[in-house]
Amino acid sequence: MMRLQLNKSTFLTGLLFVGTAALLVGWLIETPAGLLGKADAIAYAICHRIATRSFTIGDRPLPLCARCTGMYLGALIGLVYQMRLGKRGGLPSRKILAVLAFFVVAFGIDGVNSYLQLFPHAPSLYTPQNWLRLLTGTGMGLGMAAMLLPVFNQTVWQNWGGEKLLSSWRQLIELLLLAALVDLAVLSGNPLLLYPLALLSVATVIVLLSMIYAMVWVMLSKRENHFQSLKGLTIALVAGFATALSQIAVMDFARYLLTGTWKGFFS
Repeated sequence: MMRLQLNKSTFLTGLLFVGTAALLVGWLIETPAGLLGKADAIAYAICHRIATRSFTIGDRPLPLCARCTGMYLGALIGLVYQMRLGKRGGLPSRKILAVLAFFVVAFGIDGVNSYLQLFPHAPSLYTPQNWLRLLTGTGMGLGMAAMLLPVFNQTVWQNWGGEKLLSSWRQLIELLLLAALVDLAVLSGNPLLLYPLALLSVATVIVLLSMIYAMVWVMLSKRENHFQSLKGLTIALVAGFATALSQIAVMDFARYLLTGTWKGFFS
């Protein structure tokens, strides 16, 4: 009986890895060529990609719009900063949460104001600007990371700590300074900076979705707080990645079916 269970587990694990590889190869074949082409295809699934609301490398819009570029770069900065602390801690302190809540409100106000510009004669508070989209998007991304990583820790790790990952003003200031440097790099318009930042922002989409779906698979398999290392979590992470890529592939297919182009809306 034990051997049968092991054989079944090995078979399912192999099937997961083979299926994920096949899905990835198929997606790579069917999407536009080149690194930026693949980045476009990922962004295509989650962003409007309106050219006038995006930063450009030369005359080529970045894969993500200005707001999404800021949001996912902000999330990346937040994840890396928190993981650098070397702790599997919990949610931020209340004072940090208050600042993050302000960022979320600013993101919402700027987003609604920007959306209203799509309709002629619609009222608006101010003229939207890409730099402001980038800034509010970055703040939202920092908030996303500050919430997601602690929730991930509390869901998967057996020995997650009760201490807060972000608890001091110093940590928040360091985080904001890092975010400001990255935003300045985007605003510089330097292709040598924009190219890697564009790829990193899109890669973060995959990272966030994979983390979320990995948690879902852990909960579905009733293995919460079971894992001690990334190696032990490999199967859940691969399943999360496969689910994330499946979502992107389905949304790519649906949008292409409707529009017939890989370009953004109103392009």
